Amino acid sequence: MAGYRIDAREDHKRIVAMPGYMEGRNPTGEHFGFTNYYMEKNGRPFFGICGEFHYCRCPEDRWEDELIKMKMGGINIVCTYIFWNVHEEVQGVFDWSGRRNLRGFIELCGRHGLYVIIRIGPFDHGEIRNGGLPDWLFGRPFEIRSNDEEYLAYVRVLYKEIGAQVQGLLFGQGGPVIGTQIENEHGHSAAQWALTTGISNQWVNTGLEGEDHMRKLKQLAIQAGIETPLYTCTAWGGANAPIDEMLPLWGGYSHWPWIYYEHDRPGEKGEHPATPEYIFRDKHNNAIPSSYNFEPRYWPEDVPYACCEMGGGMTPFYKYRFDFPYVSVPAMTGIKVAEGCNLIGYYMYRGGSNPTGRRDLYLNDLATPKISYDFNACIGEFGQMRESYHRTRLQHLFFRTFEDWFCKTMTILPGDTAQMDPYDTDTLRYAVRAAEGSGLLFLNNYQDHAETRDLSVAEGVTVETRKADIRFPAEGPLLLAHDSFAMLPYRLELDGILLEHAMAQPVTRLELQGTAYYFFVSPKGMPPEYGFVSATVSRLEAGEALVSERDGVTLVRPREGGASPIRMTTASGRQVQVVTLTDAEGLSFWKAQVWGEERVLLTDAGLLVTEDQVKLEVTDAEEVTLRVFPDLEGLGTVAGGELLERYGDGLFTAYRFRLPSKEVRFGIKPVKQDKAVLTFEPDAFDGRKEVLLRVDYRGDIGYAFIDGDLINDNFSNGNTWEIGLSAHRERLVRQGMYLYISPIRKGSTVNSQSTMAGWSEHAEEQIAQLQHIRAAAVVELVLHRG
Repeated sequence: MAGYRIDAREDHKRIVAMPGYMEGRNPTGEHFGFTNYYMEKNGRPFFGICGEFHYCRCPEDRWEDELIKMKMGGINIVCTYIFWNVHEEVQGVFDWSGRRNLRGFIELCGRHGLYVIIRIGPFDHGEIRNGGLPDWLFGRPFEIRSNDEEYLAYVRVLYKEIGAQVQGLLFGQGGPVIGTQIENEHGHSAAQWALTTGISNQWVNTGLEGEDHMRKLKQLAIQAGIETPLYTCTAWGGANAPIDEMLPLWGGYSHWPWIYYEHDRPGEKGEHPATPEYIFRDKHNNAIPSSYNFEPRYWPEDVPYACCEMGGGMTPFYKYRFDFPYVSVPAMTGIKVAEGCNLIGYYMYRGGSNPTGRRDLYLNDLATPKISYDFNACIGEFGQMRESYHRTRLQHLFFRTFEDWFCKTMTILPGDTAQMDPYDTDTLRYAVRAAEGSGLLFLNNYQDHAETRDLSVAEGVTVETRKADIRFPAEGPLLLAHDSFAMLPYRLELDGILLEHAMAQPVTRLELQGTAYYFFVSPKGMPPEYGFVSATVSRLEAGEALVSERDGVTLVRPREGGASPIRMTTASGRQVQVVTLTDAEGLSFWKAQVWGEERVLLTDAGLLVTEDQVKLEVTDAEEVTLRVFPDLEGLGTVAGGELLERYGDGLFTAYRFRLPSKEVRFGIKPVKQDKAVLTFEPDAFDGRKEVLLRVDYRGDIGYAFIDGDLINDNFSNGNTWEIGLSAHRERLVRQGMYLYISPIRKGSTVNSQSTMAGWSEHAEEQIAQLQHIRAAAVVELVLHRG
């Protein structure tokens, strides 16, 4: 395979201040504002990382831990829909209690240092019934999503209610709410009117009166007291986005269930195409005024390119079942950031379960599961932390550690990428973000709905800079495993050491007793290598690493693993150490302020850190190890387990803990092949944070009930169905539960031409079978400071 080159000699980005644009200050003097390229906090670049979490789709007693998980994952802004029909399902009766307690949710965000963007509709979509509009709006003698005064009268009531809930919590009042999204995809997207589905199949209109309506809604929000520094709107698909009033937001998904709606593709049941999302583009460049999934009605460089719906997952639709690849999410993150995005946003970041209603029991979009809104998100419906959560956490740590420099880097492409074929997975995809001679080389070997393979680029990738041409790697082939992604730095200063290039991905920096520690992770399939400008290194110790000199660059090829750092001293005596983690270690890498000191930690458990305690969330295991650097001073009590040993492990101190056996005791009574009754012992949930019921089955849809109440459902895609039970523990012990699998009908024919309501169906074969049911305990080990 031929080598690849990219010309990064001209890497000065045009960045201009935007005083008065999306600007605000709180009572303590903290200030948010914007340049045309990135958000600023107190006059410095701020890399925003938004994660969508719908409070109403999660029991309120779970909110706090889930928000801590988001913070631990690197999220600094929580975005949440406020679904109108969830709060005013019955006209004139608003419900802000329990899992609908918007105020309580925002207060928890503020308590944990998370900013908030509220998405106030009135239309949201979000795979909720009618896109969030109440049923009682259907058929009214006015146009919804328009400036019709009769419609706006109802909107005023909604906004007034929201305004009352957020008073005292807005940024200008000292609260965490920094932004407000107006409407959603106005002029582009709609939803089914649930009252008509299956009969006349009517749809909500896509929105009328264009940008005038969007401006009117913002005016109404301000009149209702919803005043925030930032106002946003979605802009893709030609949606209405008045950029003088709102920051336009973009996104992209690897899985598109909407293409399977019958009204979109009548009679067609084709395969999902490979999307062009995973090809690098430049979306903040006036010379490229539009590109795939980006057709702004403004010059791209006038405002920042920002995202609110990068596919952090996707919910299954009845007609589109898929096995969502979690590796698609960090690849999407890398693509969007490489394109020039300095404000990223995941939809969803934390999945959930649809609330039930008072008037209409089920509030879901009728093409999606009634209860489950897991969305294959980074954090699942019952708090599960997925591979996407762990891999994006590494990216977030980098963006936030280096935001002062990185936000100013510009996108550089190797040429015109517009005609690249997403099915061509043999050609390496690459781009650069750079500023003033230093930069980051992005590599992508992931493509949705297409097969990739391990790549070996014989001549590597060469980045041309004003100083020199930099080859990745210094010699030999560049290797990148299939479905993987990498961000590789060049000419990056590490506290006085100039890193010429690295075949490893930077993650974060830690300062301890005058020494700077830099942590890198080896991308899958890529042997680590560092090139340090020799003139900046007065002393180097690299243990078992291979060290050589070439053209004024000291090449170090270390053994992977956190136990053997590269130790260097600058000419001025500054101590710098570089730690290289394996890909597997990267998935267990965390950074947090623990007991007053910044530390890095390695553990396969979920890690939740607050001011006074460290929680390890462990699933289906009886031992767990926590490696810490620097060591924990004064470890006190250990709740939920016992410390077996403490020992040195290179740079880290390791703690090995034993957890008591937490076998979940329950009984299974099969009823035919498609049904089963489950009973639970009185102590089945004792000492367990969550119990995950794991069900393997063959069929169409899985339903879980307690005495007639549906608690979860699953559109089968061949994977294990996972149900969190702890929210129902009292009823499960008292009443048990039952599972039902609806059949897949092969060769099905229907005859409805008989008299009255006659209906007959014949299927050549019906498949519905429960195969295996088991339970896994999620327990919590809590470490207290001594």
